[in-house]
Amino acid sequence: MTETVPPSLCDREPHVPADRLVAEMVPPPRFDSVRFDTYIPDPNQPSQTEAVRVLEGFAAGLGGAHAVGGGKRGFLGLGKAFGKARAAKVPEGPRGVYLDGGYGVGKTHLLASLWHATPAEPSLKAFGTFVELTNLVGALGFQKTVQTLSGHRLLCIDEFELDDPGDTVLVSTLLGKLVDAGVALAATSNTLPGKLGEGRFASVDFLREIQGLAAHFRPLRIDGEDYRHRGLPEAPAPFTDEEVTRAAYATEGASLDDFPSLLAHLAKVHPSRYGALTDGLRAVCLTDVQPVPDQSTALRLVVLADRLYDREVPVLASGLPFDRLFSEEMLNGGYRKKYFRAISRLTALARDAKGLVR
Repeated sequence: MTETVPPSLCDREPHVPADRLVAEMVPPPRFDSVRFDTYIPDPNQPSQTEAVRVLEGFAAGLGGAHAVGGGKRGFLGLGKAFGKARAAKVPEGPRGVYLDGGYGVGKTHLLASLWHATPAEPSLKAFGTFVELTNLVGALGFQKTVQTLSGHRLLCIDEFELDDPGDTVLVSTLLGKLVDAGVALAATSNTLPGKLGEGRFASVDFLREIQGLAAHFRPLRIDGEDYRHRGLPEAPAPFTDEEVTRAAYATEGASLDDFPSLLAHLAKVHPSRYGALTDGLRAVCLTDVQPVPDQSTALRLVVLADRLYDREVPVLASGLPFDRLFSEEMLNGGYRKKYFRAISRLTALARDAKGLVR
C-alpha cells in the first residue's frame, strides 16, 4: 500500500475571483456559531458584560427598514434610547459602534455576534477585516464597492488598520459613502504604537484617524486579559521534525512544509489569497520554525496566522516556540500589536494541535 504524501502549501498558488471576495464577507468559520450568550465575560471586568448589553441593543435597533440617506432619515440612535427599534423619524446619533480593547478580550467574538444577531438576511450584512475590505476595493474598484455595499443593513470591520495612513483614508472615504447610504457600521482595530498606555486602548486614535466619520461611532471600551491565556495551560513546547512529519502523514487533510520555504512562498502569493491557500486543510504541519528574518516577511506571517485562526486550523510545529518568532526590535516597534496577536493566535493553534502527535 502506497503512503499518501501530505500536500504542501508551497505548491499552492490560488486565484480568488472578485465575486468570491464579496460572498465570503461573513464571519469566518471560527465564529460561525458564536453568539452573545456564548461570550463568557470575565467577572472581574464589568465592561465586558456592559458591552454585550449595548451590542444586543444595537442589533435590535437594526431590525427596521434600511435607513437610506443617513442620520436624518430613519436614523437608529445610540443615545438614551439606544437599542430600541425606531420608526421613521428619530433623533440623530452615532450610527456605528467601535469596540475598543486589547487583543484577546473577545472583540471579534462580539463583532461576529452582532452580525449574527442583526435581524437581516446574510446578503444584507457584511463582515470582513480591514485588509479584506481594501482587497475588495482593489478587486472591484471604489465605485463598484460602494454600489455593492450600499444596500447593506450592517458592515462589520475587524482589525481596522490604524498604522496604514493611505488605506485608512481610502476606507474612511468608503465608509462615509456607506453612512450616507444608511449602512450601520461596527469596527474593531489594532492600535497605534506608543499611545494610551502602550497602545492598549485606541478609541482616541481611531476617532482621530477616521476624522469626519468620528461622529458616526460610539466607542465601547472592553477591558480584560487575553482570554486565550485566561486559566489555560501554557502552550506546548515544539515537537521534533520526526514527530511533526509522522503526524502530517498520519492526519488526513494535513499539509507539511519547511517553515523557511513557506515564508519564501508567502512572498509570491498576495495576502488576500492566504485564506484560499488554506482551503480544505484540517491541520498545518511545519518543520524547522526559525525567527522571522525581516518585517515584510513578519507582516505576511501575521496575515496567514489570522486566516488559520479564523478557520480553526491547528498548527503543529518543530523548531523554535512561537513566542520566539519575532525579534525584540519587532516586538518593540510600530507593528508590535500585530506580532503579539499572531503569537497569541499561533499559540492557541499549537495547543489545538497537541492531539495530532501520538
